[in-house]
Amino acid sequence: MKVLHVITSLGDGGAEAVLYRMCKFDKSNHHIVVSLKNEQKYVAMLKKIGINVYTLNFSNSRINIKGAIKLYRLIKKIEPDVVQTWLDHADLVGGIIAKLAGKKNIVWGVHHSELKRGESKFSTIFISRINALVSYLIPRKIIYCADESRKAQEKNGYKKSKGITVFNGYDCKGFIPNNVFASSFRKELSIENDSFLIGYVGRYDPQKDLGNLMDAFSILYKKDLKFQASIVGTKLDTKNSNLVSSIKTNNLCNNVHLLGRRDDIESVMNGIDLFVLSSVSEAFPNVINEAMLCGTPCVATDVGDSSLIVGKTGWIVRPKDPIALADAIIKAYIEKSSNSSSWMQRKAACRKRIEDNFSIKKMIKNYEKVWSSTH
Repeated sequence: MKVLHVITSLGDGGAEAVLYRMCKFDKSNHHIVVSLKNEQKYVAMLKKIGINVYTLNFSNSRINIKGAIKLYRLIKKIEPDVVQTWLDHADLVGGIIAKLAGKKNIVWGVHHSELKRGESKFSTIFISRINALVSYLIPRKIIYCADESRKAQEKNGYKKSKGITVFNGYDCKGFIPNNVFASSFRKELSIENDSFLIGYVGRYDPQKDLGNLMDAFSILYKKDLKFQASIVGTKLDTKNSNLVSSIKTNNLCNNVHLLGRRDDIESVMNGIDLFVLSSVSEAFPNVINEAMLCGTPCVATDVGDSSLIVGKTGWIVRPKDPIALADAIIKAYIEKSSNSSSWMQRKAACRKRIEDNFSIKKMIKNYEKVWSSTH
């Protein structure tokens, strides 16, 4: 099939990464990608693997009329078998324009769970409410990346009969246990191989609740736990005055390393002993899967489908509870320190769980079923 993808942006995000993996590994269908916004991280990456990419110059605050017309003309020219949209703004804008262009096989993609005031952008909440209303008119199907995402949106009014969950899929060969990567990453940070290194990969966003993570680290520090932590992601660097201040206030200057955005996430996931997710809202967090594929156990807050991903391989705690988060980290620390056999079994179980349940091959096959059923 000829599949035209319309996505809000191609910056550094989970849905963007999933779209890239789909285009890279799906050899059965022809993919074309349109981003509402200008060139960002994945534009060059998609072009490098031979995908035609178009950008429409939309801003955060208003629709670009010329861009909308360009999208309409692209749809008429390309004549795709299916228009697959990604994220709320693209679901609405791409869906309406595809409908006006005469396309009936329109599939929405929803990649967030519950949206809360103060934690999610007002514009995203507003667009999601509109989408709930027009979900009865525009898409033939709505793909949710997580069961919790589907439950939350259908509770808010999305048409239930159109919804289907397709879990994100991962390149099991692209993320593998690698001792060379692990040693190199630790050497860069001057961290000994036997030191307990906690990792976080994400972005600076209220939904990620970095305050919860720092409070948990503070508890670990007060309990004299010998640990180091690497914090990786956009705006998670020494220029972030709020984070730097929190680290200083909690006496964590010798424990926490702010590394900013990096492109060697496989090295990061191999280098750390334990991955921690501290979020108050997620759908199907990619970073947990990437960590587990590298054989790295996880502690995660019980948001989105985190518990489904982790299963019995790690620890799930309540969100907004730094004491529970710290306690789970301590359990992981004790197991690694005192029972190497149990820890190695846990690491192997992490990778096997993702291989068995969340491969890129399985995801593509499930998307194809949806596209074909609506074609």
